[in-house]
Amino acid sequence: MGRTSSPSRNEGRIEARITIQCGVEKVFGFYRNFENLPSFLGDVMSIEPIGPATSRWTVQGLLHMRVRWKIQVTEERVNEYICYETVSSPRWRTCWEIYFAPGSKPGETEVREVMKTPLGRIENAALALIGKFPVQEVSSNLHRLKEMMETGRVTDTSYAVAGKFSSH
Repeated sequence: MGRTSSPSRNEGRIEARITIQCGVEKVFGFYRNFENLPSFLGDVMSIEPIGPATSRWTVQGLLHMRVRWKIQVTEERVNEYICYETVSSPRWRTCWEIYFAPGSKPGETEVREVMKTPLGRIENAALALIGKFPVQEVSSNLHRLKEMMETGRVTDTSYAVAGKFSSH
């Protein structure tokens, strides 16, 4: 299984991409049902819908501390694009853009994720001090999405909560 392309960074922008051996409609549909996201996102433990475009995400951080974020879908084009962001003060808002496009071969989907953080390099350096590495997490999350879509299970545990993806 191939890894994601090397993520690129530009201040508060982290970008990575991957090719998944499934059609765009299937990948988009799986991703758009946010209740599926904890099955491959390394630190997201649960997602609870609270409105048509809003959900509450429980994220596990350092020392098993859990934080809750309210997330809102701000834009969507079916089978092409989903944009969602944290609902907080504009100064501290994190935004994710997920792009879906047909791959170079039939039945493939190119997925590109762009994560925009409010403080850029400063924030990434501070997060690294507490063991969080957003650049690597974005890549690992996309790789786990690929595994989930192609095999129905996750084996990649890099940059994830310890034990989250262990077999039972």
